[in-house]
Amino acid sequence: MRIEILGSAAGGGFPQWNCSCRNCLAVRAGTFAGKSRTQTQVAVTADQDSWFLLNASPDLRLQIEAVSFLHPHGAARQSPIAAVILTSGDLDQIAGLLSLRELQPFTIYCTTSIRRILQDHNSVFRMLNRVPNQVSWIDIRVGERFALRDHTRQESGIYASVMSLADRYPAYVSSAERDALSPGEASVGLFLESAHSRVAYLPAVPQAEERLLDRLESMDLLLFDGTFWTNDELIRVQGSGATALEMGHIPVSSPDGSLQKLSTLRRPRKIFLHINNTNPMLDESGPEYRQVHDAGWEIAADGMRLEL
Repeated sequence: MRIEILGSAAGGGFPQWNCSCRNCLAVRAGTFAGKSRTQTQVAVTADQDSWFLLNASPDLRLQIEAVSFLHPHGAARQSPIAAVILTSGDLDQIAGLLSLRELQPFTIYCTTSIRRILQDHNSVFRMLNRVPNQVSWIDIRVGERFALRDHTRQESGIYASVMSLADRYPAYVSSAERDALSPGEASVGLFLESAHSRVAYLPAVPQAEERLLDRLESMDLLLFDGTFWTNDELIRVQGSGATALEMGHIPVSSPDGSLQKLSTLRRPRKIFLHINNTNPMLDESGPEYRQVHDAGWEIAADGMRLEL
């Protein structure tokens, strides 16, 4: 399996367009000891011909243009992108779907509830099904293993399953709509496997439960929620707002943070992604960056390639 990190920041990217936190100011001034980042986007392949996108970021069009392996080749209208797998209905996971509306056939894998939100409750996403055979929607069920299929509908050699992680739906979903949806389908962790490797993709994790830790121990690669360093990070920066846990993200630091909770994992290569612009571990000259690496973790950056 080959995994490409096309984007590694949380919603808004880094720097964020309306943010003047210390990190964003330093990036704009050219004094930051680190890299700018687009919003989190991952692409996966088994054969380098058919590619599968893990979610669809708002920066997707630019991210596709930045890498030649996702460019069209051959026919006038063609794409190596075979499918998109959605882990939630959050805007920074779905907005890029609208960049794929130009009558190009592909498949979307998602839970039934997420499909209903996009197809039934948001008319703008009908642009994905203007003509027959434009986009195929495949419902996935928590706990069931399914094959990712290439452009010819043949099994690609990559299999997937999802685990329910949270019952929190995005704010744009009305309370009446939520009542008709399954709580366990709101946000899921994605697990991929091929003949020789296993990958966990978890960009939004509200808490590190034992059932999750048990499953992660068998992974070869872990791409994990690195959104915030502390639980009160946004409150410290802007003087108000929600905590990391209230937003559905376990913080990296503290006794209950992911660095501590996942410290017993020995097998997987561990990489943080979906990193908010305010997170001090983005600063490669800072103590937080060193603490992460001393604990055996890596911090994802745009353009990172992983071969398993």
